[in-house]
Amino acid sequence: MANNDISIPKRGIERAKVLEELSQFAKEDPDYRKLKTWSLVYFLGDEHTDFLLKAYGQYLSANGLNPMAFKSLKLLENQVVRMTANLLHGGREAAGVMTSGGTESCLLAVKTYRDMGRAVKRIRRPEMVLPETAHVAWEKGAEYFGVKAVHAPLRKDLGVDVDAVRKLVNRNTVMILGSAPEYPHGIIDPIPALGIVAGDRKIPLHVDACLGGFLLPFMEKLGHDLPRWDFRVPGVTSISADAHKYAFSAKGASVILYRSVEILKHQFFVHENWPGGVFASPALLGTRPGGAYAAAWASIMALGEDGFLANTAGMMEAVKKLKEGIRAIPDLEIVGEPKTTIFSYRSTSKEVNIFAVADQMEQRGWHIDRLQRPDALHVMVTPLHRQVTEDYLIDLKTSVDHVRRHPELATRGGAAMYGMISHIPLRGMVKKTVLKMFADMYGPDAKMISPQDTSMDGEGPAEQPDLATRAATWYLKIRERLRR
Repeated sequence: MANNDISIPKRGIERAKVLEELSQFAKEDPDYRKLKTWSLVYFLGDEHTDFLLKAYGQYLSANGLNPMAFKSLKLLENQVVRMTANLLHGGREAAGVMTSGGTESCLLAVKTYRDMGRAVKRIRRPEMVLPETAHVAWEKGAEYFGVKAVHAPLRKDLGVDVDAVRKLVNRNTVMILGSAPEYPHGIIDPIPALGIVAGDRKIPLHVDACLGGFLLPFMEKLGHDLPRWDFRVPGVTSISADAHKYAFSAKGASVILYRSVEILKHQFFVHENWPGGVFASPALLGTRPGGAYAAAWASIMALGEDGFLANTAGMMEAVKKLKEGIRAIPDLEIVGEPKTTIFSYRSTSKEVNIFAVADQMEQRGWHIDRLQRPDALHVMVTPLHRQVTEDYLIDLKTSVDHVRRHPELATRGGAAMYGMISHIPLRGMVKKTVLKMFADMYGPDAKMISPQDTSMDGEGPAEQPDLATRAATWYLKIRERLRR
């Protein structure tokens, strides 16, 4: 079914039927309620989800565009920001806003420090120093806002190399980034050492704690040995923390905090000459969904410190069992020494292709995220995963054993495709091809699958290959042409 075949129905459909059809669209989605997903979803159970729906619904139509109109939303935002600032030791001077998610928080930091560098230091060719493991949202920010991303290599422990950062900093550097933790391997960058570099060179230091902002403080309270990473570190000027991750709020809700409002001012947008009136915006979005504010506030208030501590303790218990179980499986190892609920593992043997293991796990119903550089599988633990750790480890061992007995699986299906896309040397050509794929997916002739469809183009069962598969298929065709 093509996009241009879809029209608004002539007559409205009965609401019950609309909801029934809507539910059909999710039949092929990952079954997070059965705890088979290890990313994307932070699920505390149906009771908490129903609670969030009620909180969100109370402010469904409220709009945070004008803080002087819906004063309730400004109050909710202020309280979420203040609770987060106190949690991260920001003190009375810390200031910030809620955003639509981690990506917006990252984008805003890039924009803020670009503009601050321009205003304070007259920087016209801005650069920022990022660890190689920085979230891809920072690359998006670099592209969107015209800031050159300079990449710092990693140490053997996978934290960013601070000596390299020091050498990469120059007169055009508008910010330095550290992660707490980074997404691929769950490693916390050496924030205190980065703070020294930032302080010495008088350059802002942002800590991307979108993952750890509502997790690490409670790990520390439980006695886990963690390095300092928040506003207690001199040199840290801003932190991002996602409420829709380990604060278990509804998507999308994040907080970006600055050490002072003087820095935050560079984030604001004001246009005074619009015929529609003077316009001011604190973040990227104009319309800001009030339901997200309400759900974030409600989740934090309902959990309380005791709830956060209980969830964190349960997650760390699951992490311990998972790591022990993975290390007990021959030919597998944990990547680095992560201390959080996020980690990855890889194969140490040529006989066990880790992407083939992922294929086998997916046949057993698990949703698996694959990494590259190095090839590995990703795990992000939430509290309810305690219920399925044993099942996961049993299926993982069975999958590894099966792949070891059948090495040919490395050359089939997703394993072959992901392995190919991970190691293709022509990265620029891959980017160009993926851009073309996106244009095809979002253009007017894009193919769509409705619940009633059983095929696409009359070619049998409906399938829509992911980007990695399609890009690798393209590469194989190019390689064959070059051989000719």
